[in-house]
Amino acid sequence: MMGVGKSTVGKMLANKLAYNFIDIDKLIENEEGCTINQIFKNKSENYFRRIENSITLKELNKNNSVISLGGGAFLSKSIRKAVKNSSISFWLDVNANELFKRLSKTKKRPLLYKKDLKVTINKIYLERRKTYSEANFRIKCDFLKPQVIVNKVLKLYEKSRD
Repeated sequence: MMGVGKSTVGKMLANKLAYNFIDIDKLIENEEGCTINQIFKNKSENYFRRIENSITLKELNKNNSVISLGGGAFLSKSIRKAVKNSSISFWLDVNANELFKRLSKTKKRPLLYKKDLKVTINKIYLERRKTYSEANFRIKCDFLKPQVIVNKVLKLYEKSRD
């Protein structure tokens, strides 16, 4: 989900593991030469999802990488299947009220350009939560510092490799 700290935690985790960090949203912006907001506005969400799917599937083939998927990427059946076949996935779960606090000042989230931000965040969270629960691990991280989340991910990751 957007606003949970995927990029922050992902960078820290990659650093600890001496892995590459891959932020899918940043790759899309670099490849398209514009922001995700601009892609949604000028080319459509469907166009964005096609690019996201293509780039994500390519990046999932790489080894020794921590990949931050976009908030909607795991909703794609092909991405979800590829993640399950090639990766260990973590759902960084933050409740809707905390997400509202984190996202209330952002202008970088195209899906949030609605009249009632709280209702929109709640709706997106409720729609996605069942799919997110298909991740290998769920970490409730409402009030956890990024370093604590990284440590939890590392423990689960190491355990899963035994």
